Amino acid sequence: MLLCRVSVVSQTLGRWSRRSQRVGGLLRRAVPLSSSRCHGVSAGEGSAQPTEPASVQGLYRDSVLLPKTEFPMKLVGQKLLDREVEIQQTCGFAELYSWQRERKAKKEFCLHDGPPYANGDPHVGHALNKILKDIRNRFEMLRGRQVHYIPGWDCHGLPIELKALGELGTSGLSPLQIRHKAREFAEKAIARQKAAFQRWGVMADWDQCYFTYDGTYEAAQLKVFQEMHSKELIYQDYKPVFWSPSSRTALAEAELEYNPEHLSRAIYATFPLVKLPPSITKEADVDNVSVLVWTTQPWTIPANQAVCYMPNAQYSIVRRPDNSELLLLATERLANVSALLGTGLETVATFTGSQLEGGFCKHPIILTKEVPLLPANHVTMAKGTGLVHTAPAHGMEDYSVASQFNLSVECIVDEDGKFTELAGPELQSLFVMSEGTNKVISMLKESDALVKEEQCVHSYPYDWRTKQPVMIRPSKQWFINTASLKDKAKDVLQKVRILPESARGSMLAMLDRRTYWCISRQRSWGVPIPVFYHKESGQPLINNHTISHIASLFKEKGSDCWWELPIETLLPSNVLKKSKAGPVSNYVRGEDVLDIWFDSGSSWAAVLEEEMEEEPEEPESRLSWLSSRLRSPLNTESDSRADVYVEGKDQLGGWFQSSLLTSVAVRNKAPYKSLVVHGFAVSEKGEKMSKSLGNVVDPDTVINGGKDSSMPAYGADVLRWWVAESNVFSEVQIGPSSLNSAKESISKLRNTLKFLLGNVHGFDPRTQAVDPKEMHYIDQYMLHLLRDFSIKVTDAYTEFDAGRVIRLLQAFITRDLSSFYFSIIKDRLYCDPEDSLGRRSCQTALEEILDGVTRCIAPILPHLAEEVYLHAPGHDEGETVFKSGWIKSSSVWKRPGLEEAVEGACAIRDSFLSMIPGKNAAQYDLTITIEPGLLFELMESLQEEPISTTSQLAELMMCAKVNLTSELPRDLPSDALRSHGTFLINLEGGMIREDSPYSIAVVPSSAARCPRCRRFTSDSTDCLCPRCQTLLSQTQ
Repeated sequence: MLLCRVSVVSQTLGRWSRRSQRVGGLLRRAVPLSSSRCHGVSAGEGSAQPTEPASVQGLYRDSVLLPKTEFPMKLVGQKLLDREVEIQQTCGFAELYSWQRERKAKKEFCLHDGPPYANGDPHVGHALNKILKDIRNRFEMLRGRQVHYIPGWDCHGLPIELKALGELGTSGLSPLQIRHKAREFAEKAIARQKAAFQRWGVMADWDQCYFTYDGTYEAAQLKVFQEMHSKELIYQDYKPVFWSPSSRTALAEAELEYNPEHLSRAIYATFPLVKLPPSITKEADVDNVSVLVWTTQPWTIPANQAVCYMPNAQYSIVRRPDNSELLLLATERLANVSALLGTGLETVATFTGSQLEGGFCKHPIILTKEVPLLPANHVTMAKGTGLVHTAPAHGMEDYSVASQFNLSVECIVDEDGKFTELAGPELQSLFVMSEGTNKVISMLKESDALVKEEQCVHSYPYDWRTKQPVMIRPSKQWFINTASLKDKAKDVLQKVRILPESARGSMLAMLDRRTYWCISRQRSWGVPIPVFYHKESGQPLINNHTISHIASLFKEKGSDCWWELPIETLLPSNVLKKSKAGPVSNYVRGEDVLDIWFDSGSSWAAVLEEEMEEEPEEPESRLSWLSSRLRSPLNTESDSRADVYVEGKDQLGGWFQSSLLTSVAVRNKAPYKSLVVHGFAVSEKGEKMSKSLGNVVDPDTVINGGKDSSMPAYGADVLRWWVAESNVFSEVQIGPSSLNSAKESISKLRNTLKFLLGNVHGFDPRTQAVDPKEMHYIDQYMLHLLRDFSIKVTDAYTEFDAGRVIRLLQAFITRDLSSFYFSIIKDRLYCDPEDSLGRRSCQTALEEILDGVTRCIAPILPHLAEEVYLHAPGHDEGETVFKSGWIKSSSVWKRPGLEEAVEGACAIRDSFLSMIPGKNAAQYDLTITIEPGLLFELMESLQEEPISTTSQLAELMMCAKVNLTSELPRDLPSDALRSHGTFLINLEGGMIREDSPYSIAVVPSSAARCPRCRRFTSDSTDCLCPRCQTLLSQTQ
C-alpha cells in the first residue's frame, strides 16, 4: 500500500536517501515548530562544555575544534566610540553615497529630505527623523537601487533672525546687516547639525547639500512663484491675517501653536436696539430691547460693525425680574444665560432669526454709531448668546460677513498690537491684550453696557517661535488662493500612499480649513517678494518679465542683491519696456519676504526636477534653475516625484501641505508617491521634553556619555537601535530604560555573532562550501528558514517597519538559532574531523546565516555590521558589507519535503523532551516506532540504519542513540518511559493526507561518556567513543 502511495508522487519528488526513493513534498506539521526549538535543552552560544579533570581536559583539548575569533564580545566606553569612528573611516562611510550614485542601477529610490530648521543644536527629534530615513536609504542601496537623497536645511525666518540678533534687536540695523548676522548664525547651526548627522552614520554626500539661502535654490523658488502668479493663484489683498505683535509680522496657520490653557476675560455686553426689525414690531409691543452678545476678546468691541444671528434659529425677548431690562438672545441659550446671571428670565416674545432682518443697534462705546443685525452661517449655539459681535478687521468669519454686506474693514490696531488714533484718544497707544482690554471693559461699564464678566480658559493661537499670543488684524499682504487648489490637491492626495493611513484624514481636514495662505512676511531674513511699487499710486509691478529677471540675478548673486544693487539693475529698461511701465524712477522695491513654508515647500523644484537647459525661445515659466554642482538629478525615466517624504506629524499642516499645494499649482501632481508620518520623541513618562522639567535627552550625550555615570557612552548604534525598535507611528519614548534595553539587545546580538564568527574560523565559503543538495538535512532546513526570514525582513523594511525587522531578528536568533540549531550542531562542529562533509555542511549553513544576519542588521546597525564583515570569511580585503548587496538567499533552499522531514522529527523530539523535563537528553537512548508509511520514510531519510549514535536523526534528538523501527521492541525494560503522538502529512496540495502515528520509548543510556566529545557513546569511562577513536587515529 505504501509503495502505491509513494509512486503517485515519485515523479515530482526527489530521492531522500542513498538507499531508496524517499518521499518529499508539502507536508503539514501537527505540532507547532516553535515548541520543538524552545525546549529547555540548549546551552548558550558562548557556553563551554562540561568541565573535565585537568589531565583529561589537557589530553584532548587540542583535538577539539572550539570557536576562534578576534571579534570582541563587548565594546564599552571610549573603546566603543573609537571603534565606531574607526569603522566609519575604514569602511568609507563618507564616500558611500557618491559610490552608489556612480554605479549602474536599474531602479532608483528617492527619499526627499525635509529640511530641518537651522536654528539650534541637534536634538533627539533630529535623530529620530534622520536615522529613520537612513535605515530605509541603506536598505534600498543594499537591494541594488540607486538612492537619491540630498540633505537640506531651512535657513530663513524669524527664529534665526531673533537668535542671531539676540538682545540687540533690529534697532539701527539695515536689512543687509540683519541678513549677514542671520546667515552667519544659520551656517554655524548647520555645521553642528551636519557633524551630528554624520556621527550617527547617516549616509549622504555631505558636501552636496541644499540650503534655502543658496542663490540657485532661491531662483528655483522664484520660478515656482512665477508659475503660480502667472496662473493668478498669487494675489495681493487687504484682509485679516494672524498677526504676531511679538514678531511684528503676519503668520500662516502652520506657524501657530494652540495653548489650551489660555486665559481670557470674557464679557456679556448689550447693544441697545435703536430700530426694531419690522416683523418684531408687528408681533410684540416691546420697547427698549438690547441685544446681548458674548466675546472673549473685549478689545475688539471698538471695531464692531454688526451683530450676526442664525437665520433658522429661535430667538426670544426676555425680561430680567431684578431690573426689568429686556434682552434679546437665542432661545436655546436661555437656560445657560439665566444660570450665569443668577436670575430667572421671563419670555416676552419668541420668533425666528430671519425675523431680525432690518434691525439696527447702537454701538455700546461709540454712541453715535449704529450697526446692523445681519444673518451669518458661522453663528453657533455652543456658547454665548447665539448673537455674535462682529468686527471684520479682527475675525476671519467676520471678514466674510463684511465682504458679503460691504461693511468697513478699518483697522484700529498697529503692528505692535496697540490701538491707533482711529480707536479714539482714550484707547490710543494702549496694548490691546492688556491695558487696552481693561480700558474697553471700563468704558462698557461707564455706558451701562456690561452685563457680566468672567474668566474663560480656552484654546488660543500663539506665535510658535516667540510663544506669545497672536491676534487677527487686517493688512495688505500677498496670498495664495488655496481655495482654488484644494479640490485638485485632495484628488491627487488620494493617490498618495500614507503611513499610517490614519494621518490621511488629518491632512485632508487641514486642507479643508485653509481658504487662503498668507505668504508675505514683514522681516529681512528671507527671500524677497520680487515686486516693485509705484511711488504715487502704490500699485504693484510684478509679471513674468520682472520675476524672471530677478530670479536670474538671485541665481548669480544670491538674494542679498535685492538690497545691494541699485533699482536700475533690478528693474532695467528692457524689463520695463516689456512690462509697458513708466521710468524706473517711479518705482520702489518691496520690503516683504516670502513665508518660510513657501521656501521649503518649493524644495521639490530645487531638488527633484530634472535638469534642463534654459533656452530663450522656451516659455519663461519653465523651471530651469539649479546648477548640477548642487545635486544629482533624478533618473531621466523618473516622473520627478520622490518615492517618499518622511517627517513628523506636525508636517501634515506644514511641509507636506505646502509642498503639495505648490506642486499641484505648478505641475498638477503631488511631489511625492508616499508619505511616512512619525510621532514625536518624548520622555519615558510620555511628557514633552522641556529644560524646565529636566527631561531633555541630548543625542550627543547618548553617544558620548554624560558628566556622571548615570549616562554612559552608548555609541551611535544604540541610538539607531532605539529608533528602529520604536513604534515610530506614535509618540516615541526615550530615556535610560529604553537606551539600556537597546544596549542589552545589541550585546545579545554580539554574542550570537561571535558564536557564528568563531565557528566559521578557517572556513572559506568560496572554496569549501558544500552544495545544498549534499548538506545535512538540518543544515538545509536552516537555509530554508533563513530564506523565509530574509523574505519577511525585506517586506518589513519596505513597509518602514524596522521594529518588525528587530522582532523577526530576535525571534530567529532566540527560537531558530540559540534554542534549536546551535544546541544541536555543537558536537558536529567541535568533534567531527575538520574537513569532514558533516562539519563543512554545518559551516556552510553557519556562514550563510552569519552573512544573512549581518546584512539584515546593516541598515539599522551599520557600524556593527561592518565590524562583523571585517572578521567574516569569504570576501576580499577592503570589501564592505554595503558594497556587496542584500541578503543572498536561493530558491534551491526551498526544497519540497525538506520542511516536513525535519519538522516531523521535531514533533517526535518534542514528545521525547517532554518526557524528561530538566534532564540531559544526551544521557538517554530513544526508540522511535512508526508503522510503515510516509512518516517512516521521512525518518529513514534522516537515519538509514535501524540503530545509530551518529545519524542526523540522533543529532536532532540530541540523545545517545536512536533505534528507528516499525514495531516496538519486546525487550524494552519495564521502567522505560513511553509516549504516543501523531504527525499530519499533507501531500500534493491535499490530494494525499495521512495522519501518521508514532510511539517512543526512552531509557537511560548504558553507555559511558566519551572523555573527548562527552556524548554517552563510549564502552567505558576511560575509553573514547568509536567516532573519536577513528578521528584521533587518523590524525596520528
